[in-house]
Amino acid sequence: MGFPEQQQEVPGVQGEMTPVPDCGEQSYRGAGKLTGKAAVITGADSGIGRAVAIAYAREGADVLIAYLNEHEDAKQVAALVEQAGRKAVLMAGDLADPAHCRAVVDRAVEEFGRIDILVNNAAYQMTHETLDEISDDEWDYTFDLNIGAMFRLVKAAVPHMRPGAAIIGSSSVNSDMPRPNLAPYAATKAAIANFCASLAQLLGDKGIRVNSVAPGPIWTPLIPSTMPPEKVSSFGDNTPLGRAGQPAELAPVYVLLASDEGSYISGARVAVTGGNPIL
Repeated sequence: MGFPEQQQEVPGVQGEMTPVPDCGEQSYRGAGKLTGKAAVITGADSGIGRAVAIAYAREGADVLIAYLNEHEDAKQVAALVEQAGRKAVLMAGDLADPAHCRAVVDRAVEEFGRIDILVNNAAYQMTHETLDEISDDEWDYTFDLNIGAMFRLVKAAVPHMRPGAAIIGSSSVNSDMPRPNLAPYAATKAAIANFCASLAQLLGDKGIRVNSVAPGPIWTPLIPSTMPPEKVSSFGDNTPLGRAGQPAELAPVYVLLASDEGSYISGARVAVTGGNPIL
C-alpha cells in the first residue's frame, strides 16, 4: 500500500507527514475506564504517545505530556486532552538527561498529587547499513533515552504510585525479530521487554502492574525522520496485513493495560504487529 516518499529532520513533526497519522482524534470514544487517574506519558506529542494521551483523557485521566521540543504538536495534544475535560501538563526536555527524568516525575506529583499510570514511550532510532556508521555517541544516546530514561522514571515514580497503578513500556517487534539496520534501537527494545518482566516481579507486592507493548510498523514521525525515502514508501508492506498500523490502533491496548479491566495482567508483552509474530 505504501506512503509517498518523504524525509524530515529528527525527531520529526506529525503535521508535516503525508498522510498525517491517525491518532484517534476523530475516532476514539471513551467509556470512563480511567476516571480520576493521573498519567505520565513520554513521547506524547505525536505518534503512539499522542494516541495514548488522547485515549487516556477521553477515558477520564489527567495527562502529563512529556516531549522533546515539538512544541506545536504537543500543544495540539494538550488542547485535545482539555477538550475531553481533563488536565493537561506540558513538559519539554530531553529524557536522556537523568535530571530531566526526575523533574518530569516531580512535576507530575506537584500537579496531580500522585502517579497512577506511567507510559514509557519516548524513543530514538536511526537507520544504518553498517556497524561502522554507528558512532559511540549515538549508541550511548539511544540507550540513555530508550531504556535509561525508563529506569530513571520508574525509580522516581514508584514511591508516588499506589496499589492498582500501572507501568507500561513501549517495546517493539524488533525486540526479538531485530532488523539489522536498526541495531541499537532493537537492542534497547529487547531491554525494555526484559526490564518490564523484571519489574512485574519486583513491584507485584506493591500492587503495581507492569507490562510492555510490542508494536510492529506504525506510521509515526520516527519513520520519515529516521529512514531513507525509498524505505518510507514501502513501510509496513511486509506485514501479513499488508500495511503499516496507525497510532490509533495501539491506544486500546494501552488503555486495557492501564485500567482496572487489566487487573490481573502483569508481566505480559502484547503484540500489535499486523500479524508478524513475537517469540
